[in-house]
Amino acid sequence: MIGFDFDYYRPSSIEEAVSVYQRLEGQGRHPVYLSGSTEFITFARVGLMCSGAVIDLKGIPECRMLAAGEREMTFGAALTLSELDDSKAFPLLGDTGAGIADRTSRNKITLGGNVCSRLIYKEAVLPLLLTDSDVVVAGSSGIRRVPISRLFDREMRLGRGEFLVQFIVGSSYRSLPYASVKKRKASAIDYPVVTVTALAAPQGVRYAFSGLCAFPFRSEAVERALNERGLPPEERIRLAAGMLPEPILSDVKASADYRELVWRLTLTDVMEALES
Repeated sequence: MIGFDFDYYRPSSIEEAVSVYQRLEGQGRHPVYLSGSTEFITFARVGLMCSGAVIDLKGIPECRMLAAGEREMTFGAALTLSELDDSKAFPLLGDTGAGIADRTSRNKITLGGNVCSRLIYKEAVLPLLLTDSDVVVAGSSGIRRVPISRLFDREMRLGRGEFLVQFIVGSSYRSLPYASVKKRKASAIDYPVVTVTALAAPQGVRYAFSGLCAFPFRSEAVERALNERGLPPEERIRLAAGMLPEPILSDVKASADYRELVWRLTLTDVMEALES
């Protein structure tokens, strides 16, 4: 049960959503945007999130858009993980999302909601980082399209009152060989010890990780080390381990030593599969 009252708004356009937010913000209502609402409900029930008003983005057509053209693929931020997987429009994105939760939860969890999650994992962002995707963002200053590398640094850095509209990915990435491997400690449905996603691009294999550190990331330095084909895989992984952006995470899910072992073994399998 949510222990506070709030008003619910469901705008039908980007302009209306921005206008409603500005009005509510001016009234001191501390509005929040929702695309799937699963995280809002979860945190509100335990007192970790509170708002006087919520703005549901699922009524905005642009936020629900799914298109796979010859040059670009467009994925609305309010599409659910199940819809992305079922569409088969971008298999790497669909498969990565399919590992995030059970089917019932994925029917509610949205792409934008996962990428902007307060949880550390945010696994749906990994394919978007690998493909140098663009992000369409709306706010009081209008609508802008920017590279994801300019907005995502450990988390999505949105301005006050901004919300995600779409992610745009080059269609050439759709047919490239890929791997998306999620390793859990016990349950078939759980947060990851480590998630490894990789894409075999013409310039080399790209890698992105979740669970290894306290945030999801793609690192050019790690990729360079892993693509040194003149060295054996175990040596490349050793070099990559020394270039991680932060110490390996140690928490109740797994110790840092255990996480590193799982990461090394998983990475070895992924490298063998994609390099062959």
